[in-house]
Amino acid sequence: MEAIAFVVGVVLMVVGLAVSIALHELGHLVPAKKFGVRVGQYMIGFGPTLWSRRIGATQYGFKAIPLGGYISMAGMYPPSPKELEAAASGHRTGRAGGGFFATMVQDARAANDETLAGDEDDRVFYKLPVWKRVVIMLGGPVMNLLFAVVLFAILLSGIGVQTATTTVNSVSECIIPADAGRTECAPSDPVAPAAAAGLQPGDVIVEVEGQTISTFAEASAVIRESPGEPVSIVIERDGASQTITLTPTAIDQPVTDVAGRPVLDANGDPQTQLVGFAGIRQEVEYLHQPIWAGPAAAFENVGAVAGIIWQLPVKLYQTGVTLVTGDERDPTGPLSIVGAGILSGEVAAADAPVLNRVAGFLEILASLNIALFVFNLIPLLPLDGGHIVVALWDGIKRMWAKLFHRPPPKPVDATKLVPVTFVVVIALIGMGAILILADIFNPVSLL
Repeated sequence: MEAIAFVVGVVLMVVGLAVSIALHELGHLVPAKKFGVRVGQYMIGFGPTLWSRRIGATQYGFKAIPLGGYISMAGMYPPSPKELEAAASGHRTGRAGGGFFATMVQDARAANDETLAGDEDDRVFYKLPVWKRVVIMLGGPVMNLLFAVVLFAILLSGIGVQTATTTVNSVSECIIPADAGRTECAPSDPVAPAAAAGLQPGDVIVEVEGQTISTFAEASAVIRESPGEPVSIVIERDGASQTITLTPTAIDQPVTDVAGRPVLDANGDPQTQLVGFAGIRQEVEYLHQPIWAGPAAAFENVGAVAGIIWQLPVKLYQTGVTLVTGDERDPTGPLSIVGAGILSGEVAAADAPVLNRVAGFLEILASLNIALFVFNLIPLLPLDGGHIVVALWDGIKRMWAKLFHRPPPKPVDATKLVPVTFVVVIALIGMGAILILADIFNPVSLL
């Protein structure tokens, strides 16, 4: 059953990714059509086409590998200079020499020229005003950000945040030794302090040691800090207040850091500390957050992901090292879609209420969309941020010419940056390969 739930979680993540990609490309498509650009294709995925349908001038479809998507806009770049010369002289041009990168530039220009409908074609991207080009290229990442905001709003305001209340849900009957290998009480097990003090399910903790309690964490902190010492607790039962005295049992507990990892001593052994244990399990409720909590969480995640992107070379190197050594990976490090799918599968297969699992899936999908938003804004081609930089540079050149009363400059020919784009693509492929291998052989796990 767990295996089926795991597979369902992975499939849901694949569907969620496909929806995220579809929205991203829609963010490009809608303003492009609004501004009059001719769009030849709107595709979700890469590789062989599984299904497509032409509506107007645009072919819509799905491809076999759901790891990306694209729209094909006419005239992303200015027409090839050689093509213009050939059109003027009535001759065809041959393939330019000059090596591998020169051939790549010529191929990019040739592919771009095929999207043009003559020199007077105005339904092209490169002829748009700078602000319209920026809007089109920003549209994709912004759609991912908005989708993440919606998902976080559903998570925080619709479902709510799991919060431990001050109401007692259950009381342990005894204290079972950690190494006993059982869950049932034995006659030799000591009575749990909460049961000995007379606490009952449904009791509401009001005060602990004279402190008014608003969360269970506050009560738990006092109990943990008082091993073997009597603690005065005011409870409310059936509408009436009463005071009980509870003496927490001292138990050894591993010391953990802020990430929940065990802290080791000089010999490499886990450190422990004496803490108080009462044997109380609190009731947990979903508390709905204000409607602005979703956007706040989304933008907080933007900052966190931007920090990871800024340190990406270091993080990627560390991930590669753990792939070789098998050491535990940084849970805050980068993941591939394979890693996100594994986490989604673990959430779906977890022994937890369905609402908890839905909340976990929404959080992973929302975080994935934040990552798509931030990553696509990196100012390098072929990412959206690279196209935005090209458009802005074109605008700066035009403003400079206008300021000094010079003739308008030619549009920026981004095909000259194809060699740089090629290097970036190779780097992205290498990064993806490292992360996918790490997520397969040394995955980050919620367990």
